Amino acid sequence: MITTDPTPHAVSAVDAHAHVLKRDAPLVSERHSKPARDATIEELIGILDAHDVSHAVLTAPSFYGPDNSLLRAALATYPSRLRGTIIVAPDADPEMLAQCKREGVVGIRFNWFRRDTLPDVTSTSYRQLLARVRELGWHVELYLEDAKIAGVLPPLRAAGVKVVVDHFGSPDPAKGVSCTGFQQVLEGVRAGDTYVKLSAPYRLGGANPQAYVDALLDAGARQLLWASDWPFVGFENALGYRQCVEWIHAWVPHPATRRMIMVDTPVQLFGFEPTAG
Repeated sequence: MITTDPTPHAVSAVDAHAHVLKRDAPLVSERHSKPARDATIEELIGILDAHDVSHAVLTAPSFYGPDNSLLRAALATYPSRLRGTIIVAPDADPEMLAQCKREGVVGIRFNWFRRDTLPDVTSTSYRQLLARVRELGWHVELYLEDAKIAGVLPPLRAAGVKVVVDHFGSPDPAKGVSCTGFQQVLEGVRAGDTYVKLSAPYRLGGANPQAYVDALLDAGARQLLWASDWPFVGFENALGYRQCVEWIHAWVPHPATRRMIMVDTPVQLFGFEPTAG
């Protein structure tokens, strides 16, 4: 069972995607970015408090590979306010996964962005991993370019796992909502097994995110999440947390729908206590 922080917090908002980083932590060779600065859990908690965001989900960055020690240490520091998604090998030890669940981990992340070749999620090793994900009640967090999402999302859904798609699904800015991958994302949203983060519009190649937001709202507002992507890897000096809060208010002006996205859905999906952390 996840222990409770000394001072529980009522849920005011959930940031569904943030990172803790250390520049001197070992990096894997196959990566598309690296940390430009340290981003501590204490700094994140201070930022959350300053913006009336009570809870957050820590997302494992790709550049540490399956080393989730920094994320797990942060979960141990604020177990009621935080959950996490980790990166693991397909043959990850089941007992290790069970221990991670006790620590507040709620999913695994497939960050396969900018990869020339992708793992086969229908292979025996991945089928076994996805079966463990189902048994644990976790989700698969997916970060991929639009064209590649079209080949990965359907078999994940067919495996019976919940899928959380990062950053609108990274649609091709030249094709917009008509992208094959984005249409697959909308299909999963309508089916109720796929969730999408309204996050990181600066990673959309200059496209206006409102068209994506509107299409996703039409497909199923209950399947949407809000996230900051703090500390904005690659954009550290260009953005502030306040902008992320302002964006969701502009994209989703209706208060009840916005509360669903920022509170109700993430509380249910990530297992936060609805009234006290």
